[in-house]
Amino acid sequence: MAVALASVATTTRSILLRETDERINRLLTQETGEFANFQKEGVDPDTGRPFTDPGKLLSAFLVRQYADPDEELIGLVGTVGGDPRRVYQPREDPAARPLYEDADARRRIYDAPGSSGVLARSSGDIRWAKVVITRPGGAPEAAFVVAVHPARELERVEVVFRILLAISGVALLLTTGIAWAVAGRILRPVRLVRLAAAELTEHDLTRRIAVHGHDDIAALAKTFNAMLDRLERAFAAQRQFVDDAGHELRTPITIVRGHLELMGDDPAEREETVRLVTDELDRMSRIVEDLLLLAKAERPDFVRPEPVQLAELTADVYVKVRTLGDRQWQLAEVADREAGVDPQRITQAMVQLAQNAVQHTTDGQTIRIGSRAEGPRIELYVADSGTGVRPEDAEVIFERFRRGTSRRGARGSGAGLGLSIVKAIAEGHGGRVGVRDTAGGGATFVLTVEDARP
Repeated sequence: MAVALASVATTTRSILLRETDERINRLLTQETGEFANFQKEGVDPDTGRPFTDPGKLLSAFLVRQYADPDEELIGLVGTVGGDPRRVYQPREDPAARPLYEDADARRRIYDAPGSSGVLARSSGDIRWAKVVITRPGGAPEAAFVVAVHPARELERVEVVFRILLAISGVALLLTTGIAWAVAGRILRPVRLVRLAAAELTEHDLTRRIAVHGHDDIAALAKTFNAMLDRLERAFAAQRQFVDDAGHELRTPITIVRGHLELMGDDPAEREETVRLVTDELDRMSRIVEDLLLLAKAERPDFVRPEPVQLAELTADVYVKVRTLGDRQWQLAEVADREAGVDPQRITQAMVQLAQNAVQHTTDGQTIRIGSRAEGPRIELYVADSGTGVRPEDAEVIFERFRRGTSRRGARGSGAGLGLSIVKAIAEGHGGRVGVRDTAGGGATFVLTVEDARP
């Protein structure tokens, strides 16, 4: 800003100086041109013939002229090297030392070989031009001189320049103050981001930044808040993983340790202890795998949608789950269309729902597999004819390590993570999982997902 304002002031000064110089040149040219024309065409009023007396010619011309401020019109009659006689217009001159009072300056101009120039004086420079009146032999006899004192014009230019500099300085101060205030308001969210980042700890990720407006800074604050949301979810998932692992693994570890500590030398007892310990270790392994899978559900690449034929996917699931138990398996209906889903995750969820249905039905009972589609919404379901799910358990059963009260006596020794995995897969597809009663008794688990194709 300072450079720009200084450039404007300097450029303005240069323009004013150039205009002053051009105005003086036009004035000198105009005055000398008028005299040259008068010298050529003017006549002596006494004789009616051209002027023969240079002094009379100069007097006749000067009496008709009115000089501009800072301008002198002078006639000089004399010889080279002498003090020429003055013939000038009688008027008050504003210059500090007029030319008509400066004999040395008059003589230097009169003797100068050129028709114009600049005369340097201690009292101020003079811009001058002259028209020489010569004798018949060619020697100068007189001269008409136009002298301009540019000091006042140049001083006015300098005054304007100084005023511009002063205005520029005030404008710079005002602009700096306004810019400081505006920049402070604009950058305040950035400072809040820095302070929020400095105050974050792994134990407190609840700090958020207030978002105002719709500019880039507001977008930065929104992005930072979204990052904090992701971090909070990641830390929460990590803490939940540790808590769940500690809670669920504590029991099998205690069982394993207790059996090993009480194991005797009897081979049959040792064999039974090894069997129990192996069974508990297998259960621990399944729990760890399920927990790791749920931890991966927080990652953006947990679900990788691709174009899949729903009819083929449903049929594949049906073929795979028939080996889970001796049930009346039925392929109820299929959606005959293409959709963008992750076939591996969908298969994993459907197999888990089928396994859950097997655990809560008996041999010979019916389990139906099916899929249907309506617009971008896709539903895949597993319907059994077992004991069903109580209304108060409909949401609880999808939480980690929770089981419905109506099914606690059912077969299976799972840790209560299966339906949580199904819920994570559904949410990874932008959908949900729910349960409703089956007509005639039982429960129908419905996996609803969104078609990820554009």
